[in-house]
Amino acid sequence: MKNSYLIIIFILLSCNAGAQSFKLMRYDENYEYLKDSARNFYEGIKFIPLSADKNIYASVGGEARYEYVDFNNEDWGRLNTGHNNFLLQRYDLHADVHFGSRVRFFGQLRSALQSGRKNGSRPIDEDQLNVQNLFVDVVPWIKDKQAITIRAGRQEIDYGSGRLISVREGPNARLYFTGAKVMYSAPNVTADVFAMMADTTYVGTFDNKPSRQLNLWGGYSKIIIPRSGNLDFYYIGIKRNNAAFEEGLGKELRHTVGFRFWKYGGGFIYNLEGAYQFGSFGNGNISAWTGSADLGYSFENTTFKPTINLRNDYISGDKHAGDGSLQTFNPIYPKGGYFGFSPQIGPVNLIDIHPYGTLDLLSNLKFQADVVFNWRYSVNDGVYRPSGGFNLAGSSSSKRYIGTAYLASFVYSYSKFITLNTGIQYFKTGAFVDDIIPNSKNGLFINARLGFKF
Repeated sequence: MKNSYLIIIFILLSCNAGAQSFKLMRYDENYEYLKDSARNFYEGIKFIPLSADKNIYASVGGEARYEYVDFNNEDWGRLNTGHNNFLLQRYDLHADVHFGSRVRFFGQLRSALQSGRKNGSRPIDEDQLNVQNLFVDVVPWIKDKQAITIRAGRQEIDYGSGRLISVREGPNARLYFTGAKVMYSAPNVTADVFAMMADTTYVGTFDNKPSRQLNLWGGYSKIIIPRSGNLDFYYIGIKRNNAAFEEGLGKELRHTVGFRFWKYGGGFIYNLEGAYQFGSFGNGNISAWTGSADLGYSFENTTFKPTINLRNDYISGDKHAGDGSLQTFNPIYPKGGYFGFSPQIGPVNLIDIHPYGTLDLLSNLKFQADVVFNWRYSVNDGVYRPSGGFNLAGSSSSKRYIGTAYLASFVYSYSKFITLNTGIQYFKTGAFVDDIIPNSKNGLFINARLGFKF
């Protein structure tokens, strides 16, 4: 498999790239614009006519990603792994077949591999071979620039800034679900309604198992406000039989309602989001919330095009451990790198202040530096992992400060097809970690990731 990818990469480097850039969700790419153009080899595999009128066509693509990870004192020395270095690999191949403008099939195989990690693979590291996407799109209604699309099958989903539902591009093994989605699109409005089942991931080949019960459902809408930005509204429902919090283990039925107001690009940048959660946990009630403000400015007409940002998050935690009710916010399926490229703290029971900035050192080289200050929101709740899973109990400590993360990263784009990411993160433990973990240690994370896409 590696040799075949190297051959493809060599071909890509010798041909002209099309205008389309690769999307986070590869099924969002559309190469129909190549229909009536003269094509080189690469463009020939991005638009493959299957009928004389070219209304039936196929497109193929893929990815190879290699990442070296060097971690010192993961979980602040609690796991006793000390120095832990390992290699991650990810490969995928997809095919997209369109039958005119009304029917489309998309399929994708993905392999995520890990070697050398002490204590073995985490769920985010390895899934040796699986069907990542396999769905059909049917468009029953089109009028002017509006359309309704029905999608059914296995699929990746990603909404907003990744606070609550993310495909998790940073970790080696991306998330996917099985279910159905109805999508409405118009020039300034999009709206999705979905009902999904989450699969249980195992490390082997084609051994992942669907839950066979509806456990994720909701709706997400986006409204474009000309010259002002974008406004999102959403509702998300989840059901889990064995949800774990410091409050305990039990059945969870949770509803989330929220909004997001945001604008990226030149000049003033903002991303404001708030959400409230209610429902039941065991025999008790849920009442949780989060609020986030990310404000910045992009100096597009200045040397190096610097951006400066300040972000502040408040994420609720449980007020009283053991009383049956729950105020701990559940981030559901959050982006793994929401607080940096390899955070040690998840978006649960947290207050953070996060200044960061970027520089375009070259047209194809971007630098980013971050500092993240982290406190517990409630001293009666613990610390959670980036996935939202429970990590450290905290009700026995009155200390709030978890620690400070210092990060620096570079992204070098050799071409449209090849990207190199490198980063370093140092985590200085705070009073809470030092109080809970005997002989706690500061963490150091270094990685280098080389990615190829076509």
